Amino acid sequence: MRFISAAVLYTALALGANAALAGTAELEALREGSMKKLAFAAEPTAVPTTTFTDVTGAEHSLADWQGKYVLVNFWATWCAPCRKELPALDALNRDFGGDDFEVVTIATGRNLVPAIERLFAEVGVESLPILLDPKLALSREMGVLGLPVSVILDPEGREIARMSGDAEWNSDSARAIIGALLKPE
Repeated sequence: MRFISAAVLYTALALGANAALAGTAELEALREGSMKKLAFAAEPTAVPTTTFTDVTGAEHSLADWQGKYVLVNFWATWCAPCRKELPALDALNRDFGGDDFEVVTIATGRNLVPAIERLFAEVGVESLPILLDPKLALSREMGVLGLPVSVILDPEGREIARMSGDAEWNSDSARAIIGALLKPE
């Protein structure tokens, strides 16, 4: 009897572990093109509570977006790859943004609000927030060493995936990954 209970427990644990791995494996299988750079974490990790501001000077933290999946994008106006991917991030946010998902763009370092507004107008960004990390406090704590860096947070506010470098966030692959994340279990 003791052997059977241990075997059942082991099997249940193994199946549970495999289910978790299958979810990550499913997401990894959806990566194509530039999305192949997206690395999924083995375990979700907490993110810092460091604050950043909006254009009015109001403080925010990543915890403000808990309850939904969040694609946090660290960028700067002077960064050519960042500028290139902004329209794709905007399209992704327009199509998927809402109660379950949002793209949150955070300009790191010295980025003047008028320059950000001008850039958003030039490239047609309409749905992305203007958030600022001028002293690089959040960026440093999140281990952002270059730009752009995108981090996906789960609804509990934990990091589950990360990508360094620009990506085609409006591609079929990116849309499939976000769609799979939002799919009810």
